[in-house]
Amino acid sequence: MSGDNCIFCNITEGRDSNTVLEVENDEFVIFKDIKPASQHHYLAVTKEHHKSLKDLNKSHEGMVTRMEESLKDLLRAKGMSTEDALFGFHLPPFITVNHLHMHAIAPRSQMRFHTKLIFLPSAWFKTVRN
Repeated sequence: MSGDNCIFCNITEGRDSNTVLEVENDEFVIFKDIKPASQHHYLAVTKEHHKSLKDLNKSHEGMVTRMEESLKDLLRAKGMSTEDALFGFHLPPFITVNHLHMHAIAPRSQMRFHTKLIFLPSAWFKTVRN
């Protein structure tokens, strides 16, 4: 389900000429975050509109794994270590765009204090492992 008012739907459907896609496949696209939390900050955004991680079920596990692996591959291609990287999702109501997206942030060690709090694995930010 897409909508003209969802910026991520516009990006995944190719209706935003200002966004450069780093990766595209049948399930998701990857592009740079417009408000980077560190030197490298990318978003993997699903082509199918899901409001958040809470909309997913067991059948989506493979897609989430592929999103994380593609983000790791992109960071490696950019010369970044995935050991000093953070991958995860914000949960409602801590989402700025209500369209499922996974963050990849590297180097994690260079994030500012306040940004570390925003992306701290917690009740509002979930990694694939939790």
